[in-house]
Amino acid sequence: MDHRSDAHQEIRDAVRALCAQFPDEYHRKVDLARAYPEEFVEALTKSGWMAALIPEEYGGSGLGLTEASVIMEEINRAGGNSGACHGQMYNMNTLVRHGSPAQREKYLPKIASGELRLQSMGVTEPTTGTDTTKIKTTAIKKDGRYVINGQKVWISRVQHSDLMILLARTTPLAEVAKKTEGLSIFIVDVKAAMASGMEVRPILNMVNHETNELFFDNLEIPEENLIGEEGQGFKYILTGLNAERALIAAECIGDGYWFIDRVTNYVKERVVFGRPIGQNQGVQFPIAESFIEIEAANLMRYEACRLYDAQLPCGAQANMAKYLAAKASWEAANACLQFHGGFGFACEYDIERKFRETRLYQVAPISTNLILSYVAEHMLGLPRSF
Repeated sequence: MDHRSDAHQEIRDAVRALCAQFPDEYHRKVDLARAYPEEFVEALTKSGWMAALIPEEYGGSGLGLTEASVIMEEINRAGGNSGACHGQMYNMNTLVRHGSPAQREKYLPKIASGELRLQSMGVTEPTTGTDTTKIKTTAIKKDGRYVINGQKVWISRVQHSDLMILLARTTPLAEVAKKTEGLSIFIVDVKAAMASGMEVRPILNMVNHETNELFFDNLEIPEENLIGEEGQGFKYILTGLNAERALIAAECIGDGYWFIDRVTNYVKERVVFGRPIGQNQGVQFPIAESFIEIEAANLMRYEACRLYDAQLPCGAQANMAKYLAAKASWEAANACLQFHGGFGFACEYDIERKFRETRLYQVAPISTNLILSYVAEHMLGLPRSF
């Protein structure tokens, strides 16, 4: 069932062919073992998909966020979970757009070849959550280095990443004219940091998603690891956050189509009271409604990606795409689970796994309520609520 335009059909076909080598049983085993899908991520890297956004001059494909979103969508649509590797996509443009020529030269070719992984972004903190400007992690310049102290939480894929983009405050909040000023971003060598001032504590969670708490105790980072200008980090990090929202939307759309495919096939064949349950409107309508919402979210995803690739403001569209897609995939997940009855809870059907995975996106990487308040303030001109 493919109701979408085939503008990216070649990419879809190639990603589907690769994903077909990693069937449901593979993802089920990885989930059960709470492991990282190492072979799958390696195959994506070897095939060049993880270098999609890296310019051709550095060994990448030079594609846009639109194409990256199609890759992520197809992974989820095939029954996988892009959460293991999407960090490389949304972090990439922070480095490509804001990194110095020396930084791009140093890192991008190695990321493109798979020698280095840039899967992690350190923004969120235990006491500040979505209020990014209030982060307490500090970076103090001293003798050609920055000394980092503080704490981060929900930092994903650190254990499977060589590099991390880190946001820290270089000028105290009390000393800046606007709260978004005085924040800076750095590129961190993860293994070197773990040996000299960064502690990583894994957080066991509802989905098989490698995420961690980080503690920085006088971690020293070379001055040349500052990305862009000191104090302008908030502006730069939005490059990554908007990309993340559009990509998560695409992943939810992939999940949504997966649930719809599974449930429509099942309800056509499941006979109860002498007729297929898919003949009942009580079954048809929730599935049809979810499908309509997924199709609508899909259009908003493409609009967000179009604006992003044109380097135009896209915060509202990225937020709305993420909101619509996460909601649609969750409703499709509920319908799929409900109409499979008890079988929906059996691990061998994969529905409960995907159900858990897609539920995350009501909460992360930005909660539904924050998107609603963003739209209320920035699009409808209502007074700021916080």
